[in-house]
Amino acid sequence: MTGCAFAALLPAGCALPGKGKAGSFARVQPVLERHCVHCHGEGRLPHMVAFHTTAGLADLMGPSQWIKPGRPEDSRFYQVVMAGDEQPLAMPPTGHAISRKDREVIREWIAAGAPLPEAPGVTLQPRGTLDRSR
Repeated sequence: MTGCAFAALLPAGCALPGKGKAGSFARVQPVLERHCVHCHGEGRLPHMVAFHTTAGLADLMGPSQWIKPGRPEDSRFYQVVMAGDEQPLAMPPTGHAISRKDREVIREWIAAGAPLPEAPGVTLQPRGTLDRSR
């Protein structure tokens, strides 16, 4: 069975992880699941911004919000993953585990307008270990 056969099981507007075009949600979703939603998900501390659902991500978008669609360098969301470990509020908080490739995926997604899947309420699931907050 090919990867395309599984595409029907995914929410509308999504593709197989890593298989979407540059700037698509299908490419950024696994990056967020590997590096972000461990701390920014359901079990987060009360002071942490929640974005473990597409609705949560949508709430962070706008001209004066964390994600400024089309403007990654002006988006706090992108700035914190680009920050060096010596800078306060660098994300994830300890050790720079996000690869250059994954940071580029986030940049491309925001530059493309931070598109979200058409299906409402997609929940992001943590993947792997929490790599920077140990």
